[in-house]
Amino acid sequence: MTLNPHAFMLTLEKRAGFTDADKALLKANADWGVKVAPEMTDHFYAYLARDEEMNAILHTGQERIHRLHETFIQWFQEMFTGIDNWGPGYADRRWKIGLVHVRLGIGPQHVVPAMATVIHEVGKQLQAEGQSEVLKDTLSRICMIDLAFIEQAYVEVSSAAVLQETGWTEGLFKRLIATGARSM
Repeated sequence: MTLNPHAFMLTLEKRAGFTDADKALLKANADWGVKVAPEMTDHFYAYLARDEEMNAILHTGQERIHRLHETFIQWFQEMFTGIDNWGPGYADRRWKIGLVHVRLGIGPQHVVPAMATVIHEVGKQLQAEGQSEVLKDTLSRICMIDLAFIEQAYVEVSSAAVLQETGWTEGLFKRLIATGARSM
């Protein structure tokens, strides 16, 4: 069940409808992404800080929250540049981000609504500046791709841990999951 980030990225691009036109639009607006990244960071962490569980994870020291802010700004700006035109470098970085979320215990139940907050705030900013919704739609697609990497990291890490601990085969594990889902 080992994920290939590069193949996963290509699959997600197709599923999300993330096109070459989207990439060109993001690159054309990279300066805007740099400009609004700090504000989007503030919205993101303000949202997370309202949650008691997330606030405890985020505020284990002043250095951590500062690092997290810097990392978020970099992540946000990379959505506009694609690092390497949304190729292997981008996929590898997004996969690592997903694994860090797993390691820190920041689950999808926190990341999904926080990502929605970012998309909402981007939309408000674009509207305030009189810009088109097209950029918001494009950013939404790349955000969903990035979010899929985080969620898939949970699946991969959990599955690998169960398989390692139990000695089960991947086929058996998938059958047990399907059976369990049907019984719920």
